Amino acid sequence: MAGNCDHRWVGVADDLPALPGAYALHILLDKAVPLPGRWSGRRMEAGEYLYFGSARGPGGIRARCARHFRSDKKRHWHVDWLTIVTENLRAVAFPNGSECDLTTRALEMPDVSISVDGFGSSDCRRCKTHLLTLSPEISAEQVRNAIIAARR
Repeated sequence: MAGNCDHRWVGVADDLPALPGAYALHILLDKAVPLPGRWSGRRMEAGEYLYFGSARGPGGIRARCARHFRSDKKRHWHVDWLTIVTENLRAVAFPNGSECDLTTRALEMPDVSISVDGFGSSDCRRCKTHLLTLSPEISAEQVRNAIIAARR
């Protein structure tokens, strides 16, 4: 269903709404990835991550996530360093949502933690990061469900 707003994880941007709002990316890394810039010398270990972003421009969430799903892109945002190397990427849309609210709610859950301070949030005064690590004890579905419940 094109442009879904039912909070399903999808692997194709065309299945997301062309509305402004926030989104979550579920990123599975099969191997460690070196980090850029101020984190040079550090790396993201293999594992499961959630990144929360916003899309307020033309094409909304669909357009922003279409870029995230492409592997042939220039690395512009912090998260590009992860999305460019994984084939295991899904997204869920939260029209009219706030990436900061989503991040805050996810961090309230056990087994969800900050991955790297400042990652994906260099322009945010509210959040330490927009990239979270999921422990093996929690699933992306559980985090998504908790966020949906909190938004009702």
